[in-house]
Amino acid sequence: MIGIVSDRTSAADYDADMKRAKAYGIDAFALNIGVDSYTDTQLGYAYESANNNGMKVFISFDFNWYSQSSGAAAVGAKIAQYASKPAQLRVDNKVFASSFAGDGLNVPAMRSAAGLDVFFAPNFHPAQGTATTDIDGALNWMAWDSNGNNKAPTAGNNVTVEAGDTAYINWLGSKPYIAPVSPWFSTHFGPEVSYSKNWVFPSDLLWYRRWNDILTLGPRFLEIITWNDYGESHYVGPLSSKHYDDGNSKWTNDMPHDGWLDMAKPFISAYKAGAPSPNSYITSDQLIYWYRPTLKTLDCDATDTTMVVANNASGNYFMGRPDGSTTMQDAVSVVALLTSAGKVTVTSGSNTQVFDAAAGASAFQVPMAVGSQKFTLTRNDIAVLSDTSLRDISSICPCGIYNFNAYVGSVPAGFSDPLGTDGLASLTVGLHVGTCSATPSLGTKTNIATAVLTSVTSTLASPMSTSSLPLRW
Repeated sequence: MIGIVSDRTSAADYDADMKRAKAYGIDAFALNIGVDSYTDTQLGYAYESANNNGMKVFISFDFNWYSQSSGAAAVGAKIAQYASKPAQLRVDNKVFASSFAGDGLNVPAMRSAAGLDVFFAPNFHPAQGTATTDIDGALNWMAWDSNGNNKAPTAGNNVTVEAGDTAYINWLGSKPYIAPVSPWFSTHFGPEVSYSKNWVFPSDLLWYRRWNDILTLGPRFLEIITWNDYGESHYVGPLSSKHYDDGNSKWTNDMPHDGWLDMAKPFISAYKAGAPSPNSYITSDQLIYWYRPTLKTLDCDATDTTMVVANNASGNYFMGRPDGSTTMQDAVSVVALLTSAGKVTVTSGSNTQVFDAAAGASAFQVPMAVGSQKFTLTRNDIAVLSDTSLRDISSICPCGIYNFNAYVGSVPAGFSDPLGTDGLASLTVGLHVGTCSATPSLGTKTNIATAVLTSVTSTLASPMSTSSLPLRW
């Protein structure tokens, strides 16, 4: 998301993101842009960093800002401006470009303005009756089960992600489909900003389930949603990745998601190899876990930031508890990536359960309980991996708000990943409690978990071919 990274001052500020993505098997970043004054500066840095680090990038035009009715010339000109850059992603010898929304765009006029061959795979929508005649493929953004109208499912009205796959594939015919993969969705902007919105989509074990679906579906492309959209809680990139705070730090501070890429890594390798399972690509034992910081029944009305009227031009603002919160499970989710079978013990507060885990990837859930969260892998009654999470499940509203974001951890523990100063700048704006400060507080326990590990071999990006993995930025 280029819109939140205007504090980057050189190509070097993109290097860590490029290197991390490449190490996990990702081929390209989608650079989501609006019409900010700093857009070209940041695109220049991103293209330069990608070239320096053996990555590819492409522009994804955000039609929250670009005009669907009159933007064809601007979109075409912007594609042409960056088409000759060495890091520009090309597919089928064409310059690749995409979008968020934009169904009304005059695509032939855009192509004429670009003056070159464009592989245009936008986020157009079958349900809007848009013809596929002028596009080369399409991205489906809806990576979460919904009610079909950008809200959480309701009783008798659940449009699954898989139903979305079918709709797009049928609509596109022989043209390639960009399938979405996302781990989570929760947003909680109140009246302290002009873009108030407050809802969740059911997530829980979505990240694990969806990767298995992808291996069955085998689309030509897939897009991970997203690297750094902290405001909607579906980021898989580091909190420390340099960015400004648009108000999201209220629910992202001390809530890293880095373990989700660890979970995805063998699935990415399997997808690119056309394999039906990630199991052959698991090279060391690892437990990935995630959970919300509080139970969904916790009452935060007295101090939450959304208990007053706010701008609802989008129709996405709900007062109090986020819309759709009842669709979330009060569960701790655990994915075991194992080189051989073992027993996984999960302790959530007063709840302890033991699971028989086969070699390969498997998933488990335990009811959430207030208190500490501990995770152990044993074989022959000997602990192979064991660690206690840095974040307890609490009976107190964090910063006084409803926080439906996920805390993601791993055993062995991952790297320290605090928000930077810019990423914390708006944390206290609008809060109704004085107990929170704009500082990271959890610290880290990097690599101190009890562990017996085999060597880890990084899976690097393969050259762009029939299986490609763009990642929305």
